Amino acid sequence: MTVRARAALLEEPGGPFTVREVELDEPRADEVLVRLTAAGICHTDLSTRAWWPAERMPMVFGHEGAGVVEAVGSAVESVSPGDHVCLSYRSCGACGQCRGGNPAYCAHAAENFAGCRADGSTGLSRGGEPVFGRFFGQSSFATHALAHVSGTVPVPADLDPAVAAPLGCSVQTGAGTVRNVLRPEPGSALVVFGAGSVGLSAVMTAAADGCQVVAVEPVPARRSLAEDLGARAVDPAEDVVAAVRDLTGGGAHCAVDTTGRSEVIGQALRSLRQRGAVALAGVGATAEFDVMTVLTGGLRIRGVVEGDSVPAEFVPELVDLHRRGLLPVDKLITEFPFPAIEDATRAATTAQAIKPVLSF
Repeated sequence: MTVRARAALLEEPGGPFTVREVELDEPRADEVLVRLTAAGICHTDLSTRAWWPAERMPMVFGHEGAGVVEAVGSAVESVSPGDHVCLSYRSCGACGQCRGGNPAYCAHAAENFAGCRADGSTGLSRGGEPVFGRFFGQSSFATHALAHVSGTVPVPADLDPAVAAPLGCSVQTGAGTVRNVLRPEPGSALVVFGAGSVGLSAVMTAAADGCQVVAVEPVPARRSLAEDLGARAVDPAEDVVAAVRDLTGGGAHCAVDTTGRSEVIGQALRSLRQRGAVALAGVGATAEFDVMTVLTGGLRIRGVVEGDSVPAEFVPELVDLHRRGLLPVDKLITEFPFPAIEDATRAATTAQAIKPVLSF
């Protein structure tokens, strides 16, 4: 069985996404063929596009897919044809971290960025030549995807696909950083640096859990939305540390950084009260901070991948929160038709949209 599909290909270093016809092989034993109905655009897609090696092009990105199962491999039991699914990251299920319930730290996580299966095949082609993909085990910037079963999670058929799609990465990262990692007590103070889709997901979750929430964000419209979602907002042009300490009565119990910027991480640490914790959920290169601030404050710094989430367990929890009105993901979303993917990426990089979602 060969499936014809349309995919947004990266065909040259730093180039645009161009929609082209491709072919997909039939799913292997641990794979699921999914017809996409929506796909979120994440910062990781765009930052990775900038450095992706030319020898692994053309390449299909996308790792926040939602769709309908069309076929399953021989070893797949968790989903069946006709199921509506959210696509998340791939994990091997067999290494020590996966067996210990921590698949976000899978020993083989690098395969999410390999562009191919472990044996070098891709499952994608164009005119008989290989097309690279398998991004996060899915490559959902396409009308169809060969998704790894580990990241394929059933969702209710009546859930809006545009809402389901970002649950697989950005929403579970922000929400999971609060619920799975920091676990603040109701009434405690939490500050979020950066009000993008990850940061606002953290804001929504902390507010739903009864926390005092502060959001630090330079874009006025995003500050306003953070306030609508239950936070008090701070403009980083202010004295951020003083403002956070004032709003939280002496400092936050915990902080979430979604920026990956050294100076912001320093602000987050100085905004904490003693024995506070900061979770680093943003991608960055290096950071410098005052060791004595950390040492004398008894502070904790914790890196976080995918919100420490087990998708099969956490995505249903997110769906439940959304249905109860506690996780209004739809307020973050701007939809674009799939052929307008470059318009969607520009909206993402210019802060015109918080969470662009492609519709098919």
